[in-house]
Amino acid sequence: MPIYEYRCGDCGHQKEHLQKFSDAPVAACPACGSDTYQKLLSAAGFQLKGSGWYATDFKGGSSSKASSSPAAEAPKAEAAKSEAGGGSTPCGGSCACH
Repeated sequence: MPIYEYRCGDCGHQKEHLQKFSDAPVAACPACGSDTYQKLLSAAGFQLKGSGWYATDFKGGSSSKASSSPAAEAPKAEAAKSEAGGGSTPCGGSCACH
């Protein structure tokens, strides 16, 4: 069951309510009884777990798949290119100017 946050427009009382999706919204403020008690919009608090997610999500260690990704290979290729002097910059690609 989701938890909804409510705030009273009159007295400023704020409280969380555990409700079913089928439950009607709370209409009256529990502190002052006003009818300006409204549901707030807040961030969802859930985690995505299980198969099908990225290898780095919610795991304690590193994976061999994560280290062999194409994004990890790009810096290695750039380093090899700059060591060989194959850059098109005046410095030969071995400095931090680009």
